[in-house]
Amino acid sequence: MANEKELLFEIGTEEIPSVYMPDALRNLGEVADRLLREARLSFKRIRTLGTPRRLTLHVQGLAEKQTDEVREVVGPPKAAAYDKEGKPTAAALGFARAQGLAAEHLKIRATERGDYVVAVKKTKGAKTTDVLPALLPRAITSLTFPKSMRWGDRNIRFVRPIRWLLAVYGGKAVEFEIEGVTSGTITYGHRFLAPKPIQVRNFQEYLKKLEKGFVIVDQDRRRELVKQLVTKAAAQVGGQAVIEPDLLEQVTHLVEYPTLVRGGFPEEYLSLPRELIITPMRKHQRYFPVVDKKGRLLPHFVAVSNMKTRNMDVVRVGNERVLRARLADADFYFREDQKKLPLEKLVPRLGHILFQERLGTLLDKTNRITELAGFMAKALDPALEEQARRAATLCKADLASGMIREFTELQGTMGRYYAEMSGEKGEVAVGIEEHYLPRFAGDALPKTKAGALVGVADRLDSIAGCFGIGLIPTGSEDPYALRRAAMGFILTLAGQGLSVSVPALTQKALELLRDRISRPQGEALSDILGFLRVRCEGIMVDRGIPADVATAVLHASFDDVPRAFQRAQALAKAKKDPDFASLAIAFKRVTNILPPDFAGGVDEGRLQEEAERVLHRQVRTLQEEVSRLTDRGDYEAALRKIAALRPAVDRFFDDVLVMVEDASIRANRFGLLAETASLFNRIADFRQIAVST
Repeated sequence: MANEKELLFEIGTEEIPSVYMPDALRNLGEVADRLLREARLSFKRIRTLGTPRRLTLHVQGLAEKQTDEVREVVGPPKAAAYDKEGKPTAAALGFARAQGLAAEHLKIRATERGDYVVAVKKTKGAKTTDVLPALLPRAITSLTFPKSMRWGDRNIRFVRPIRWLLAVYGGKAVEFEIEGVTSGTITYGHRFLAPKPIQVRNFQEYLKKLEKGFVIVDQDRRRELVKQLVTKAAAQVGGQAVIEPDLLEQVTHLVEYPTLVRGGFPEEYLSLPRELIITPMRKHQRYFPVVDKKGRLLPHFVAVSNMKTRNMDVVRVGNERVLRARLADADFYFREDQKKLPLEKLVPRLGHILFQERLGTLLDKTNRITELAGFMAKALDPALEEQARRAATLCKADLASGMIREFTELQGTMGRYYAEMSGEKGEVAVGIEEHYLPRFAGDALPKTKAGALVGVADRLDSIAGCFGIGLIPTGSEDPYALRRAAMGFILTLAGQGLSVSVPALTQKALELLRDRISRPQGEALSDILGFLRVRCEGIMVDRGIPADVATAVLHASFDDVPRAFQRAQALAKAKKDPDFASLAIAFKRVTNILPPDFAGGVDEGRLQEEAERVLHRQVRTLQEEVSRLTDRGDYEAALRKIAALRPAVDRFFDDVLVMVEDASIRANRFGLLAETASLFNRIADFRQIAVST
């Protein structure tokens, strides 16, 4: 359309870390969307692209001018603005003068508070060419990164130094300057293969000229090209590339122009554990491993280079040399560590590795984990205690090995290998590796009970220890990753169905730390339970549980995590029933009239009205049925039973006056209501449920 044009905006920088790029591109799109809307500039589509050296924004169908703004400013009440004859008072005249209007242009608007005088102010939209020079610098300064930096004597903080700015709207330059860098129509190609300036006037020209300059700016196209190159290269040696999404994403954002490098390594290294070969490839060098049809590693790898040379063999040889050195290190440490086995011989060495200055060494932590894991196993199934204690005793031993000092990513994995080589039972060996799971949201959970128990104990010890000495996460500060530990704690309990009392377990963890913590145990316990409850609520909401349901369930009880999740799922399902609102309202009627912390009981002899006797009989009958259903985890059936109580509750409030003068009768009726509320509280605190009346 004639009144729409495109905006092309590129921030040229030094190389941005690949792990920052996906969020940076998302952030650029969100910032642009917000700023354009705030500026009343309509558009059709926003797209962001990028390479390690550039963040690019393309806005299609950007209007040539702002929409006009009509704004109403509320002034004094009508009664104060006009006298009895309808003439403007000093208040109206002063308000009109302040708004730049004549008094006769003021309007009257009806509001919730009555009739008020308003000034209707119209602002004509400015041209987009006049708005963009101020808006684009704001887009730059609004971007956020995990780490930013200043460079030279400049004040602006950005992820990396800004080297150039391309800004073109409707084929013409948008001119502005920020910290000595002036915008224009110039961009740059590949740093080494096409370093000269490239002038562009529109998006299509931008894409074509950059590609000639060895830059594929579209990350989606670059990702697909990397995938194709890697797949083809692996097939050429009779194998299949192992293309993990995370590695593919990293490589995509490491290069501007993907170039294939296929290499190999000595077959003798294939005798090493698989992880010792793959980890140096993927984590350290960003290479793609190659496997045969049965998934066995082949002595080949595929790398993607950002350089294209006449003799790519030079690049291949360099990549092979680096990988061989890494594999030689892995082979050396693997052989040296085997001389120190069995694994339990490494445990005393943990006494020389500090966990936390006030919480002791890793050996101290290991001893606490062992006791805590044993405590849980004994409560859940005494048959698990031996293997849980053994896995806990050995769970950190590999941290004292040479291999982990060199390849920290393999902690737990090497513990499993060394445990197997030491003759430990399978569940113990696997539990050593699994106790680190989940490492992040969406990661796998432990499959063995030993791994789950040790993982729960490990995380709770860290949380209890840090809270016990006052190292509590605040805002964005969480140096000991306690939020992640709490997430793993909750997910493991829920995923493995570990019905252990969280308060009792936390109390035990604090007791094991009693000689090291400085805060009162009761105070620390309360804070830890609150911290874990918030994390649990967040996980429930992430899984689709309505926020009010999660709050209601955990407010009633946070003792048994797996059952809390079951109660939340049952309540979320029940809430969809059309009759649920009336049930929740009935419960609120019961609880709203009860005095805080009421603890009285019911004397049947003091029940005077038929409605209260009926309610009492039904409650007593339901107590046993609901108890039986909740004990076996059938919360949906329990809710259906409780719902049947609603007519009796309604009749009670229709026929019975609770707040009578006779204190003993009043207390007895409070007791009946408390007994009724206890049925609901087996599922959730219904006071927290949002219902529409």
